[in-house]
Amino acid sequence: MESSDLGGRQQGPIWHRKPGPAARRGVIVNIIHSVKGYHSKTIRFLNVAFDSSGDSLLAGDHQGNIYVFDLNGNRFNLVQRTMQACTALAFNLRRKTEFLVALADYSIKCFDTETKELVSWMRGHDSSVSSISVHGSGRYAITTSTDTAQLWDLDTFQRKRKLNVRQSVGIQKVFFLPLSNTILSCFKDNSVFAWEFDTLHCKYQLPTPVEGSVLLYKVFAVTRDGRIFVAGGKSNHLHLWCLESKQLIRIIQMPTKVRAVRHLEFLPDSFDGGSNQVLGVLSQDNIMRFINIETCKLLFDIGSHEEGISTAAISPNGRYIASVMENGSLNLYSVQALTQEGNKPPPPMFKVVEDWSKCTSEANKLTMRVTSGRPEWPWKSKGSKIQTRLLKLQVNTSLENKENELPGGLNKKRLQALLKGFGEYPAKYRMFVWRSLLQLPENYLAFSSLIDKGTHSAFVNIQNEYPIKSRKLLRVLQRTLSALAHWSAIFAETPYIPLLAFPFVKLFQNNQLICFEVVATVVVNFCQHWFEYFPNPPVNVLSMMENVLAHHDKELLQHLIKYSVTSQVYAWPLLETLFSEVLTREEWLKVFDNVFSNHPSYFLMIVVAYIICSRAPLLHCNQRADFEYFFHHRNNLDINVVIKEAYHLMEATPLDIHPQRMLDDFIPLTKGQYPLFNKYPKFIVDYQTQEWERIRQDEIEYLRERQLAHELEAKAQERKAEDEAWYRKQELLREAEEQKRKMLLEEEEKLAEQRKRLAAVKRELKVKELQFLDASRRRFLKYQQDQRQMELKRLDDEIARKASMREQEAAATVQDVEVRRMELESQKQLFEQHLIKDQEAVTKEMKEEVDARRRKVDLEDHLVQRLMEIDREEKQKAQIVAEESLAKAEQKRIDTDWRLQVLHKLRRDDQDREERYEEIAKLLHDNRVKEAELLKAMREAEEKKWEEVIQKKAQLEEEQKAAAAADEHRKQFLEDKMNDALELAEKLQREDGYFGEHIDNTERLRDLKAGRTERGVELQQVPRSGNICLNDLSASESSSHMSLDRRREELAWQERELMAEVRRLRQKLTSQARTRHPPTRVPATKWTP
Repeated sequence: MESSDLGGRQQGPIWHRKPGPAARRGVIVNIIHSVKGYHSKTIRFLNVAFDSSGDSLLAGDHQGNIYVFDLNGNRFNLVQRTMQACTALAFNLRRKTEFLVALADYSIKCFDTETKELVSWMRGHDSSVSSISVHGSGRYAITTSTDTAQLWDLDTFQRKRKLNVRQSVGIQKVFFLPLSNTILSCFKDNSVFAWEFDTLHCKYQLPTPVEGSVLLYKVFAVTRDGRIFVAGGKSNHLHLWCLESKQLIRIIQMPTKVRAVRHLEFLPDSFDGGSNQVLGVLSQDNIMRFINIETCKLLFDIGSHEEGISTAAISPNGRYIASVMENGSLNLYSVQALTQEGNKPPPPMFKVVEDWSKCTSEANKLTMRVTSGRPEWPWKSKGSKIQTRLLKLQVNTSLENKENELPGGLNKKRLQALLKGFGEYPAKYRMFVWRSLLQLPENYLAFSSLIDKGTHSAFVNIQNEYPIKSRKLLRVLQRTLSALAHWSAIFAETPYIPLLAFPFVKLFQNNQLICFEVVATVVVNFCQHWFEYFPNPPVNVLSMMENVLAHHDKELLQHLIKYSVTSQVYAWPLLETLFSEVLTREEWLKVFDNVFSNHPSYFLMIVVAYIICSRAPLLHCNQRADFEYFFHHRNNLDINVVIKEAYHLMEATPLDIHPQRMLDDFIPLTKGQYPLFNKYPKFIVDYQTQEWERIRQDEIEYLRERQLAHELEAKAQERKAEDEAWYRKQELLREAEEQKRKMLLEEEEKLAEQRKRLAAVKRELKVKELQFLDASRRRFLKYQQDQRQMELKRLDDEIARKASMREQEAAATVQDVEVRRMELESQKQLFEQHLIKDQEAVTKEMKEEVDARRRKVDLEDHLVQRLMEIDREEKQKAQIVAEESLAKAEQKRIDTDWRLQVLHKLRRDDQDREERYEEIAKLLHDNRVKEAELLKAMREAEEKKWEEVIQKKAQLEEEQKAAAAADEHRKQFLEDKMNDALELAEKLQREDGYFGEHIDNTERLRDLKAGRTERGVELQQVPRSGNICLNDLSASESSSHMSLDRRREELAWQERELMAEVRRLRQKLTSQARTRHPPTRVPATKWTP
């Protein structure tokens, strides 16, 4: 046994020298993946899967490394690193280079083995995915976990359906049945349901197993033809179900060593027609035993107690078995080396019925034990419809001729003898015998390449010519005919090829590869020289049959010639339909049992024999239509007589006219690739192909032009309807416009009256508001005066004098502002109240400061007195008098200096205050001058606009531009003044540092400036509308007057508001300056000795 260590390699050979069939225990190679380093270890393989051809193997290990092993090319390649363990693999997708892997994070990913890139990432499971089942077409997949099963479309990688179950009933496995559109779902409660793939409707449910059975299904397997279903679990029993009859047909008892079954899988055979007989059973002792489910004989086993098997996979071609061992390595077995009984034909047809009437228990009747000797066969009563047949082998194999040996161990001579004895092959083994007689190569890859080319253009609409009720049968017929047309162009042009292929399509509809190869073999061998006179019938073949008929029944031929019935009427219909029109299914199968077992000329002899055996009704026909009807419909004729007559013709026909002289011997299809088929006039086929293509292009062009004409006509009708609808809409719009214009005029009149009433109400409300604000202001002033009087009494004379001076200055400033701006008295009074509240806060702060200073002085006096007392106690009595005198003199000097400093500081404060008053007066004077200029400019602009509006209507647009320019000038002027005020406020803010008090005024000015800018933009946008319709001069003049009055009032209001804000800011700055520079107060305490 050769061992191969992958190590750190990403690619390389699998084995250096492939073992022969006699390898020890059938092991071709043992593959391990070890990592060398400080701590060397072996990475365990977890899952394996074969591709559809069986020549490539996919394996995933515990670290998420995915390897592809090419068994034919002896190469392995690391195709992906998923970085997490895989739980399931699938390598039989429609695109051969793609594979599915289920990962530990419950997701499924699709990778490409060539590009090594991620194709798709599918999510949706909430638990680990245990299995992946791929449809036979490779386009759909089912992933199964314990709680759900999900159906995926592998073309779009989207989830199509999801199977949910109750939490109490878990899912064991959901998978596709081979060669069918059925989904089988197996649950933990032993229930098995079959679902239709297209509609997902439940087709049937398998009944409950035999009473008394405690087997809980855990693992499952299905034969390749989808007929037998095997289930096993924690027991040594296996249940065999027939899915066609939905009945339990057998219970197989494994040896006593087997206590539980962990895995089941059938071993495919190329010659069993999909009805697999060998089943691999992996049990709890890690040994996989292969048994024959018919004979219940143990054929061979793999694995041992020392080298146990964890899981296994069998290649679809039945050549290899890949097993993951308990130690984490991967073993590859050769089935040819494991058994000498592989690929043997089924047992002979001789049967012996034994009486098992002594059996009483129905379960015992079904049960069979796996033994190594003579098998024990089940028997069931007539009511159970289960019978047992024991087959005995013939021993006379030593006399077989090697030339007659067929694949699968069959012998052609023995089959012919058996056929002559029984007249037909048994229905159970007919397909196997046919495949052996025709020596089908089963070229999977070649057939897949033909299928991948898609539906041929000649058979796209075949359902119109041949309306078949079964969609599946129609689809298989279409694919088979398309594959034939892709194989050879003649079959796309042959009109009778669907009639010729249909019987085989109906017979082999579950295995399209076998169906295609059977049809191809029939065409190559039994339809020789048919296409030499294409597109006419094969005159040469018909002449051979006519010669044979003339030799054996000249009277019948003369009768046919008498009524102008040629071989194209009496022979060609039988040939082109392969007798499918004139024979029943059983008769047709009997005929082709004999045709496939003899020389290709026998097929022609069958046609002649059918005509000769029908001579009695034919001699009574005297019209051509009667002859045509006879050879296109079933007739009362014994087919066994026809077959015997054909054998008689084969022996009695002279060699010079025998068709065997003109036809070649049987030649099977070649393996690997199908042979070239060009026995036809290529120029005619090419010409017909060109003509059909030209006709198709002309038809496409005609359809395109007709579609274009329909589209143009539809567009013209649509355009006409749109035009009519547009005119109707315009008419309605005009009527609606007239109604709206009338309504607008009425609404404008009502609005004007409402505006007048609203203006009167606003005036009354304004007067009331002013009165109310005046009363509240007076009441608040009285309260403030009373408060100040109470505070003045608590202060000394100096504080009262300075406070009265500040109040007089503030009152003078307030009176000056009130006299100048009476028009905005309401707003000014509100701001005055805020300012008075601020003054009150400042006064409280001053009071708190004076109190704090007094407390500080008292504390300092107390400390000084304490120090002086201590000092007096320590010093001598003589120094006390001198020190007191010195202290008094020093105190007087300090008082004098302090008074001088206070007087100087007060004088400087008076000078600074006078300078600020002068600056304020200057600013007020400048503002008055600028306001006068602004009013003058506004009056001039207004007069100019009125004169220009009255003079002529054509200059209205220019006057609007001039008004916009004047607005811009005023806005710029006000912005400059506002910027000056902001700069002054910021300058004072930088000098004084009172950010908290200045920021409100500064933000108020900025907000006002922004509001003015927005209103200026709105005012500029209003008169620039170019869609104004002036009906007459009076209307334009009235609208111009109204717009100019409104704009002038808004500008005047904005200017007043801006000037009021500037004056309030100046007043605020003046009061804050006084607060920041209060006069120095003389403390009321004195230093005492």
